[in-house]
Amino acid sequence: MFEFWKKNGKNKQLEALMQRIQMNVSNNYKDAAQLNLKEFEDEIRELLENGKLSDAQKAYYEGKLQDFKAQMKNFTHKDQKPFWT
Repeated sequence: MFEFWKKNGKNKQLEALMQRIQMNVSNNYKDAAQLNLKEFEDEIRELLENGKLSDAQKAYYEGKLQDFKAQMKNFTHKDQKPFWT
């Protein structure tokens, strides 16, 4: 009956995943942050396929996804340069 209220505002699942990504990035947990980014992307895709996000939410979370991808482009252990070289 009140389905329209759920589409306004923030999605709790996506917000929790974003918080985990930010915590792992700030603690330099590279593998965990990359894994959370993949989960975030998959969750967005699933919610969009099921029509559970409004247009405003879609734009907001897709923008956040692009920001996270840009921020973590080289955020891996293999790209880390040793300090002695």
